[in-house]
Amino acid sequence: MDTDVVISGAGPTGLLLGTELALAGVRVRILERQQTRHEQSRALTLHPRSIEILELRGIADRFLALGRTVPSWHFAGLPRQLDFSALETRHGYTLFLEQARTERLLEERARELGVEISYGHEVVSLTQNSDGVDVEGTGPDGEFRLRAAYLVGCDGGRSRVREAAGIGFPGSDGTMSAMLGDFAVVDQDAIAEAGRGSVLIAPLTGGLTRFVLTDPERMRVPATEPVTFAEFREALTDAAGTSFGVAEPRWLSRFGNATRLAETYRNGRVFLAGDAAHIHFPAAGQGLNTGLQDAMNLGWKLAAEINGWAPPGLLDTYHAERHPVGQLVTDNTQAQTLLLELTLVPDYQRPVHALRELLNSLLDIPEANARLAGIVSALSTSYPAPGDPLLGTRMPDLPLGSARVSELVHSGTFGYVDFAGDGAAQVADAWQNRITTATSSKDSWTEDVAEVLVRPDGHIAWVRRESEPPDAAAREAAITAWAGAAR
Repeated sequence: MDTDVVISGAGPTGLLLGTELALAGVRVRILERQQTRHEQSRALTLHPRSIEILELRGIADRFLALGRTVPSWHFAGLPRQLDFSALETRHGYTLFLEQARTERLLEERARELGVEISYGHEVVSLTQNSDGVDVEGTGPDGEFRLRAAYLVGCDGGRSRVREAAGIGFPGSDGTMSAMLGDFAVVDQDAIAEAGRGSVLIAPLTGGLTRFVLTDPERMRVPATEPVTFAEFREALTDAAGTSFGVAEPRWLSRFGNATRLAETYRNGRVFLAGDAAHIHFPAAGQGLNTGLQDAMNLGWKLAAEINGWAPPGLLDTYHAERHPVGQLVTDNTQAQTLLLELTLVPDYQRPVHALRELLNSLLDIPEANARLAGIVSALSTSYPAPGDPLLGTRMPDLPLGSARVSELVHSGTFGYVDFAGDGAAQVADAWQNRITTATSSKDSWTEDVAEVLVRPDGHIAWVRRESEPPDAAAREAAITAWAGAAR
């Protein structure tokens, strides 16, 4: 093998996956077809669950230092905001941070861990057998071939890896498109004085300002058609009554609502993650965040398999757990897009206005607001399993004396917390270097839990309730099912 894992694509998903694998001592190489890293930022936010998973690895502060927190967010552009601050998390906010800066921080972390990142290298084809994957591609020095144990396609909606692996990508073609433009020159007074209409305006780093809009006269233009400066300026004027004095465009782009979900996230030794597995309209900013969470789910499982301790079937849980999440995201973004699109169609404007007013009123109900906030933030994501209702849910980041639960998994291990004081010694001895243990009181958690095993991605793998007697054999069997056999 030239390496253990080849990752195609050095976007946020591929970079986070590379860090996860390298943290576990896995040899990984990331191939990126672009010659250099993009400086444009299609995505602008990190949602609460994404910040939590960065916290699980002790690197959230790097991102928080560069971004701006926003305690609320939107669903389909409804006036009533989703209240992230009311959710059960230490990070009840969206972090406004441009994708280029997110990628830069993830690349820095990947290189700290020794990940090899090769720009200008494109995967063209692959062949796999029971022992590994042969990856063929082109690079600055011509054609190349690599052999790896596994290949992961993080190479976007037009994934060559997905195509070469023969994985279907069913869904719907786009019916509408929107435009974005980043400008170096803007009339700030016009922004302050003019009605924005349906235009989203956001300040970016480097003195740029982003405008995003959907023009009724242009929304049927294919997303693949380039945007001209004159077209964008005219659309701004039509939407808001002013062009806002935009000049010196740095990036103009069109994007659509084509929605597709891979039939499977795995074909043998080939996996998909991020946009290679799911594409959709960027409603509520879920795309980049879903990709990061794909990477967090897959990384430790793939590392466990390569390092020889994965229990049977662990790799299959990646598709089983993340494909339903992809379905949920593609479904809710289609619903949001329809609510936006119909407002621009004259025949539907009155009924859709009534519908939006109804939905807006429902968001005044705390339970309804929290339900949608949990979906968009991904804090409601769980991987249900038979037995206790806590299984598969997010483990809260409880204080453990002078530390917190998240600190137990900073190095990519499982975390085990003994609230009853009778199991930590056995776990620490039997699963050395695979499970980090702590003994603590349970003052800040209302659940009647005596012991809990936390997966490396922060979800609960096993619990023993206070009403259940300690059972060393049952504990070992339950932990072995996730963390492999004891040493």
